[in-house]
Amino acid sequence: MENVSHPRPETWRELYTAALFESDTQKLPSRIAAAEKAIIVRARELFALGCDTIEEDQALDDALYALKALQSCFELRAAAA
Repeated sequence: MENVSHPRPETWRELYTAALFESDTQKLPSRIAAAEKAIIVRARELFALGCDTIEEDQALDDALYALKALQSCFELRAAAA
């Protein structure tokens, strides 16, 4: 049997917070990408479980929205520089 490690459910929150508070503009794009990937993985896990996870589903949606806004702000600032 293959040994596959699954990320902890809280991992997406940690990566999301790291992206929000990243002050190094060189690291910000990769922080955003890592957080988005973790959020999508967690959303798929919750979908596969098929149980009532509406609160976390909403938190995941909100986090993706915030990351998209952060990405847009970063791109606008970079374009203006």
